Amino acid sequence: MKPSDPLGSAMSRPAVSYYSATVERNPERFAPLKGAEEVDVCVIGGGFAGLNAALGLLERGVRDVMVLEAREVGHGASGRNGGFVFGGFSRGEDALLRDLGPDRARTLYSGTLQAVETIRGRIARHAIPCDYRDAGVIWANWFRDPAVLRSRQQLLADSYGVKWDWIAQKDLRNRILTTRYYDGLFEPSAFHFHPLKYALGLAEAIERSGGRIHQGSPAVRLTAEGAGWRVETANGSVVARHVVLACGGYLAGLVRRVDAAVLPIATYVMVTQPLGARMQEVLQTEAAVYDTRFAFDYYRPLPDTRLLWGGRISVLDRSAASVERLLRRDLLKVFPRLEGVGVDYAWSGLMSYARHQMPQIGEIAPGLWLAQAFGGHGVAPTTFAGEVVASAIAEGDPRWREFAAYGLVSALKPAGFVGAQLSYWWAESRDAWKDWSERRHLA
Repeated sequence: MKPSDPLGSAMSRPAVSYYSATVERNPERFAPLKGAEEVDVCVIGGGFAGLNAALGLLERGVRDVMVLEAREVGHGASGRNGGFVFGGFSRGEDALLRDLGPDRARTLYSGTLQAVETIRGRIARHAIPCDYRDAGVIWANWFRDPAVLRSRQQLLADSYGVKWDWIAQKDLRNRILTTRYYDGLFEPSAFHFHPLKYALGLAEAIERSGGRIHQGSPAVRLTAEGAGWRVETANGSVVARHVVLACGGYLAGLVRRVDAAVLPIATYVMVTQPLGARMQEVLQTEAAVYDTRFAFDYYRPLPDTRLLWGGRISVLDRSAASVERLLRRDLLKVFPRLEGVGVDYAWSGLMSYARHQMPQIGEIAPGLWLAQAFGGHGVAPTTFAGEVVASAIAEGDPRWREFAAYGLVSALKPAGFVGAQLSYWWAESRDAWKDWSERRHLA
């Protein structure tokens, strides 16, 4: 099958994402900041964390809210991710229990489940056309041993009150047409969507609610001024009582200890040409899918019969050609019948990781707030973070203190990059060894 795009595969083109190629932006909207302004709250970063903080403030009656975005709304991980919307954090549920105990762990985890419903509600309330598919998410077991599924299913039920449904191997292979997986778990309350369309929908909702957004306005300097803060951009400045730093993996360089606390880590995504009827040869489900390895694949069907495929973690932000080469190999391990299928888009993006694998949320100086380090598991937690910060500023809500155990721990850069890559390779080799051992035992 030839690629649908006359330019050929993604290997011959720049790294343009499917998401950015399928939205229409008004270049005159959200103009850069010019001149001096004063606001109640200035949010730095136009990704999910910043947009949700801004909208949450407006919903709570704070009317003078401004968002500064260095490039375009959704430029970073918020507009490049896999589009999975489900509960939880990058840090596993068992580790969360050990860290915090059952009550506090359940409270934080429940916040992400509430965030999933907040996203659903905002899509409906603001009529955001974001290719919403309420089809759940499947966690497919790469390995024959079902213990990892059984233990997580039990842990979620007993400690978090969450029910994931068991999918027996035969049923799973009727939904996902490959012999690669064994049993699986189904998360029925999860869904998937076009994240960039959703980000732009949030931006429009902010504007309609009276907030202001300025794209092309990188914050270049942050200083304390009186009882608030002054933010300077190339062509303007803003004085605010509160400032929210929500820059994710695209560091602003404004507060050294904030940037020092995260590692920007890349992940990769590609999108095939439209498969048409061939989609039925690989998927008989509209659910999104990821597997049980540390270095897992994740993928989902798109409305135009394309397959979005993502995976891998690296300190390298690769070219479209490199991304396609790596991910095509991964795709064919699961769906060999898609040999030769065209790939129309391939890209990478940076996520922010903290050493403790949890978001860094809270007030780090009087009136200076932080929401970062979502570790590749960010759509619901960024929404949760936005709600927590907005509620704290508008209503004095102390929930942000529940994240105090996960503060600004140094990421030990540059050595941290080496450590992160070595940890990834070790986990990848461990998974490969387990896979080989199971197959050898069966031979």
